[in-house]
Amino acid sequence: MKVLQTGNGARAVSAGLEPRQASREEIPILDLEPMFTNSPAGKAELAAALRQACTNSGFFYIRNHNVPQAAIDGIFAAAHGYFAQGTEAKMATHVAKSRNNRGYAALLEENTDPTARGDLHESFDIALEVPADDPDVLAGKVLYGPNQWPAGEPGFRTALETYHKEMIALSHHLLHAFALALDLPETYFDGFVKKPLATLRVLHYPPQFGEIDDRQIGIGAHSDYECFTILAQDGVPALQVLTKSGEWIAANPIPGCFVVNIGDQMARWTNDLFASTVHRAINRSGRERYSVPFFFGPDYDTLVEALPSCVSAERPAKYEPITSGDYVNGRFAATLAHYDPASKAP
Repeated sequence: MKVLQTGNGARAVSAGLEPRQASREEIPILDLEPMFTNSPAGKAELAAALRQACTNSGFFYIRNHNVPQAAIDGIFAAAHGYFAQGTEAKMATHVAKSRNNRGYAALLEENTDPTARGDLHESFDIALEVPADDPDVLAGKVLYGPNQWPAGEPGFRTALETYHKEMIALSHHLLHAFALALDLPETYFDGFVKKPLATLRVLHYPPQFGEIDDRQIGIGAHSDYECFTILAQDGVPALQVLTKSGEWIAANPIPGCFVVNIGDQMARWTNDLFASTVHRAINRSGRERYSVPFFFGPDYDTLVEALPSCVSAERPAKYEPITSGDYVNGRFAATLAHYDPASKAP
């Protein structure tokens, strides 16, 4: 057992690399259909199940999410094609050339676990497309700005923009479900996500063979920074979730489902009622692995502080209020080798 410092404090982390398969009680499958059919009874049932999942493991699968399979297939095809290119082609849109953390990052350039030696994946990031002359960009809010795109690859851009749009729509439905799970009006969070910090990442993991040092794996043990993450996995298992008892469990791919997990900002909003759970990825399959996480958080200037319904005399607020932008900037600066939020680079 070791102690890992995450965004919301220290977590005890088991040292073993071999997880057991998660049970459906630990990581349940939730049916999102009521959020699209507007069934009051269905929404109430979903809200209760969602609250239980978020207070228990902070992880769950969703089905009937209304994201077209063509959009999912399209982004995985784009990822395969993009990462198959040579290093020179990919480095042409390296994230260091973007002030707002958009573009390509190579193996070991991210280190999500500060006790480790770098993550064995390469990635390509986009976020909400915000023009360079936008007032928020001109004001120095570095998480806003234009995306970088590889030259001569319109299909890659189309696939990522299409999927990003689908994820934005799904995220709004999920936020409505979260509000109901917290006994809030369904549209409670809508005013905080007019211009969300919504990052789409495509990831490629080479396989790891033989004896593995747990200080250098696909993604080191960490919690996510935003409100929640929606993850699309290919058929290669790698995702592991840390239970409250310190045991690693496998969240393997389920056809037709996304994996969703709570992030630090939702944990802060709920005063840790909802769990932002430590997780990691280790690709021991012998095959290349591709995954597509979508990180959804509130607008840059949103003040993230404990919701009134989540504090009491017996449960005082655990965290100082912080804006969404300041929180994510601080976490990026600690984990990304290239990231400098004070940079004046274009």
